[in-house]
Amino acid sequence: MTEQADLDLRPKLIGARIKRTEDPRLLTGLGNFVDDRQVAGVLHVAFRRSDHAHARIGPIDTAAAQAAPGVTAVFTAADFEKTVKPLRATSRMKGYYATPIRPLAHDKVRYVGEPIAGIIAESRYFAEDAAERIAIAFEPLPHVADPAEAAQRGASLLHEEAGTNVLVAREFKRGDVDAALAAAPVRVKARFRMRRRTPLALEPRACVAEYDRSRDALTFYSTTQVPGIIRDSIAEALDLPGHRIRVIAPDVGGAFGGKASLYPEEIFVCAAAHQLRRPVKWTSDRMEDFAATGQAFDEIIEAELGFDRDGRALALAADVVGDVGAYSIYPWTAALEPVQVVSFLPGPYRIEHYRGRVQAVATAKAPTGPYRGVGRPTATFVTERLMDMAAAHLGLDPKEIRLRNFVRAEDFPYRIGSGIQWDRSGFAECLTAACDRIDYAGLRQRQVQVRTAGKYFGIGIASYAELTGIGSRISVAPGMPINTGTETATVTVDSTGAVTAAFGIASHGQGLETTLAQVIAEHLGARLEDVRIVHGDSAAVAGGSGTYASRSMVLAGGAATLAATAVREKLVNAAAHLLETAPGDLVARDGRVTVAGTDRWVTFREVARAVYAEMGRLPHEARGELAASKTYDPVFGTTTSATHIAAVEIDPATLEIKIERFVVAEDCGRIVNPLIVDGQVHGGVAQGIGAALYEEIVYDVEGQLHTGSLVDYLVPSACEIPPLEVVHIESESPTTLGGFRGMGEGGTIGAPAAVANAVADALAPLGIEINELPVTPERLFRLLSAARK
Repeated sequence: MTEQADLDLRPKLIGARIKRTEDPRLLTGLGNFVDDRQVAGVLHVAFRRSDHAHARIGPIDTAAAQAAPGVTAVFTAADFEKTVKPLRATSRMKGYYATPIRPLAHDKVRYVGEPIAGIIAESRYFAEDAAERIAIAFEPLPHVADPAEAAQRGASLLHEEAGTNVLVAREFKRGDVDAALAAAPVRVKARFRMRRRTPLALEPRACVAEYDRSRDALTFYSTTQVPGIIRDSIAEALDLPGHRIRVIAPDVGGAFGGKASLYPEEIFVCAAAHQLRRPVKWTSDRMEDFAATGQAFDEIIEAELGFDRDGRALALAADVVGDVGAYSIYPWTAALEPVQVVSFLPGPYRIEHYRGRVQAVATAKAPTGPYRGVGRPTATFVTERLMDMAAAHLGLDPKEIRLRNFVRAEDFPYRIGSGIQWDRSGFAECLTAACDRIDYAGLRQRQVQVRTAGKYFGIGIASYAELTGIGSRISVAPGMPINTGTETATVTVDSTGAVTAAFGIASHGQGLETTLAQVIAEHLGARLEDVRIVHGDSAAVAGGSGTYASRSMVLAGGAATLAATAVREKLVNAAAHLLETAPGDLVARDGRVTVAGTDRWVTFREVARAVYAEMGRLPHEARGELAASKTYDPVFGTTTSATHIAAVEIDPATLEIKIERFVVAEDCGRIVNPLIVDGQVHGGVAQGIGAALYEEIVYDVEGQLHTGSLVDYLVPSACEIPPLEVVHIESESPTTLGGFRGMGEGGTIGAPAAVANAVADALAPLGIEINELPVTPERLFRLLSAARK
């Protein structure tokens, strides 16, 4: 019997709506988070952070802090000069400057909240009290807060050795953009602004380094998405072999990209534990989280899109200034967010001529880094606004102008102007399905009636495409030398018949313990409850990196398929000897190997016992370990696409924006678990609504943070999120094993643009355009006031 025939006979686990297996422990208080670790003799850290945005560091007087009760040690940058190597987020990009990453500020501070000294004490309370006793002489330096000003010649420099605040500049170009725009009979252009925000995970960052005196080794528990990358970087910084550093990410309470980078605090905790030969722990409070966790977005975009008279796009030009904060974040580089904006601006459309120019500019603010969607929320916001503006100019419906410009089925694979290639995906199918679900024609009729009554009612469409499950031919961050394009799975059946599968990924809310178990159980023939997933541990596999960039199901799912299939073959071969039949006559399912068409079978436990423990039952060639380790590389990755449609009503008196309906139609390939996919979409859309209407990190012209707590930083609650309707267009990817596509970031990509277009549509009778997000009540009031003058 062939493997495919065997699979066809089994109950399908891939595609089943199975409840998350990790939820019982998380919902009953049995989760194991970093701050839950109680280690004998642990010391606690508090940081003395900068209250200056840009200043030279003069003498630091730590005597009073060192003499404070309960204090074990106080460290400054000078204490690590000979023991900790500065790290740099290197890249092959021409003209890129990689800023040094150190555990503590060296010579100068570059943002409010940057750690200058680390106090280690018997309790966090002692450490916090001692931090207030440190006296630092600062020499204030000129403000570097506005990215446009910081990019100019003569601006005060954050990193003098770079010679500029522009850490990287790139250009993507295809065709003759200037000539095509000059000849275009219809041109729409605007200046767009996407404001800075923070990931705001439920669990702030935390870490504890446990020192093993017998091996001079560290076991480092961190709320990280990337334990493999953290292990390698700490090994480099401390000049230790990798086998003496183990990084474990236990249960993690959300991350959204904010825990996908190496932070100075992590280097500090490891260096301090190694130097003191004691366990050392740090848990961020919420104010530290606002001030020092990697932030997101923050771009200024000047864009113009040209069309012919039939509404077909001819040329797109854009200039992007990305405010990347004070440092080039490790390992993703300062280019990660702004370069991806220009990379994805052409979207799912056929645009022959394209030019995208971008500058990543350093400012005296917390560094920006990965955040769910990375560049694509901004790119989609800009392109989808331009599409709606053009539709209004041409007298076309927003749905129609998109259908006229989508990459067509016969065009795949299609390379957009930035060089990204789309494989076959349901661009038009998603738009059509979303319009059908929301009754688009009916909504337009209702809009006419509502406007007659003097109300503001709008409908917004946003279509996008993204590259997911990126393989080894494309680095996640531009020019980054770290390979993020492979994933390894090791699947083992032990002597009891239990199945353990180890991966380099690190789940932090995606439900990967469930979905990967579904893949393994189906391809191995095991029972789901017999499969244990090991993840979030740098020791699990030799070269894992972590979970980010919508990669885990594509890469880890592919590796799981290969490894489970290989172990299944070993199980079946051993069972064939026990059942005295040919391997081709056997079917593996539900933890048994059965002779097809008969009632003769052996359990996985019986096969495993024969292989590992019972002498003489099997010949030598059938006694190989029931294990396999396989690495999967999708090479280029695959395309995921979706359409979001929002319907909003704006109260003319209070200017409250209420989202009445929100529909998502997405193509994420073969779906492993629809229940989990829906949850990912719902969470992403909620964050996208936050970006559209509520969330904004605000710095003043002096670089002081004004939104340093949840009193000032507004996030949507369940009351502000409408019921979400999700439609699945399940077209299997032609480029990935299993047909999987990534989908963890899509909700954040389409939602801001859909809401922005809906608000603009509601206010169209007043001639108001929405080109800046979030649309806060204050911004909306100013727009309406200006329109009414």
